[in-house]
Amino acid sequence: MFTTVELPIWLFVLILAFAAVTFASHFLFPSVRWFFRRRLERAVDRLNQRLTRPIEPFKLAARHDMIQRLSYDPQVAEAVVDYARKEKVREDVAFEKARRYAREIVPSFSAFAYFGFGIRVARFLANFLYVVRTGPNNDKVIADLPKEATVVFIMNHRSNMDYVLVTYLAAQSSALSYAVGEWARIWPLSRLIKSMGAYFIRRRSRGALYRKVLARYVYMATTAGVTQAIFPEGGLSLDGKLAPPKMGLLGYVVDAARNTDRNVVFVPVAINYDRVLEDRVLTAAHQRGDRRFGAKISVVAGFVLTNIWRRIRGRFLRFGSAAVVFGVPLSISDYQETDGIDRLAEDLMRNIETAMPHLAVPLLADLLLKSDGMMDIEHLRAAAITQIGQHEHRYLLRPEESVEDYVDAALAQLKQRKLTTKSGNSIKIVTEDKDILQYYACSITRNSPDFSAQAK
Repeated sequence: MFTTVELPIWLFVLILAFAAVTFASHFLFPSVRWFFRRRLERAVDRLNQRLTRPIEPFKLAARHDMIQRLSYDPQVAEAVVDYARKEKVREDVAFEKARRYAREIVPSFSAFAYFGFGIRVARFLANFLYVVRTGPNNDKVIADLPKEATVVFIMNHRSNMDYVLVTYLAAQSSALSYAVGEWARIWPLSRLIKSMGAYFIRRRSRGALYRKVLARYVYMATTAGVTQAIFPEGGLSLDGKLAPPKMGLLGYVVDAARNTDRNVVFVPVAINYDRVLEDRVLTAAHQRGDRRFGAKISVVAGFVLTNIWRRIRGRFLRFGSAAVVFGVPLSISDYQETDGIDRLAEDLMRNIETAMPHLAVPLLADLLLKSDGMMDIEHLRAAAITQIGQHEHRYLLRPEESVEDYVDAALAQLKQRKLTTKSGNSIKIVTEDKDILQYYACSITRNSPDFSAQAK
């Protein structure tokens, strides 16, 4: 027992390494994980005390556990059997496909990433790029929402900045769970997006198995009270108009609401901009009649560097205003099952249109287009001032802000972007950019009377 044993140095080092790994995995790592988990739990508790709607335990569950729960859901299991039978594959192959879908959909929410990093970045970007305007009743709308209800923000989709704006403005309310498309699956952006609580969806997928996995995830989130944000139009507006809603995610939420005792409240959110960063890409896609967005990385990088250089030289001009207005909330309890989802969808889109904020650049674009593209500058300025004065509540002017300065800033925006030129005492639209101004004018004109829902 006490006999000396000689070992080669390499074997002794190997034994020490195995011993160190065993000690770390059985004693050190669990202790460290426990230490940080306790700190995180205390931090979340403090955070929940200041949030209007505390973070739901569902969002804080381990991602692996949620993937397992979704993969073994009874309805997903039935869909796996149906898929295996129809596609003539083994059930274990179909199950692995469903599990892959679950891994793709389920986020890995991090309260630190969302509130410690995401909110700060969203606040900085929003205020760096725009003058942010909010509806006078936004805070009251949030405060009056039932505490035990699941809240779903239903938003029109003008720009990818929509995510940034609404995340920033809802920061004091709760952590929003977005549905994001294929654009956000690029590494390393995908890791950040998932840590912010967003879940990926395949907008073009028609497979029954995929749809069932996605529907069950939305069901779980809705019944667990997760605050969500949905773009019912299904994509960015190509012409500036509101599009008829699609029934994909909205239908899943309604199905979940009607199979649970928890009330679901939908908050319409109207978003508008003096300048949409992607406007030329969107109008070009509209002219082609497709949704292929041809923005190149080189173009995006050039745009960013140009504006950084302008900022360094003190010549950077913010992109006008970005406005967000919360409309009148609608409760699922106000709709009977016999009403169907169509009436709810139409009412939501109508509420968004009613709440739509008006801004100076779209107004000037509309006035110029109605004057055949050319107008005396003073007459244009006077017409815009009169229009804003008659509907001041829709333009969200600040108390310290004059209408004249507001209009002059919009005129400067058009000049800087070279969308208009000066001819004597008149201002006229640059012909090749007429579609850009039409895009903005459509955002404030009541041009979408038919909001009949479309299938996904």
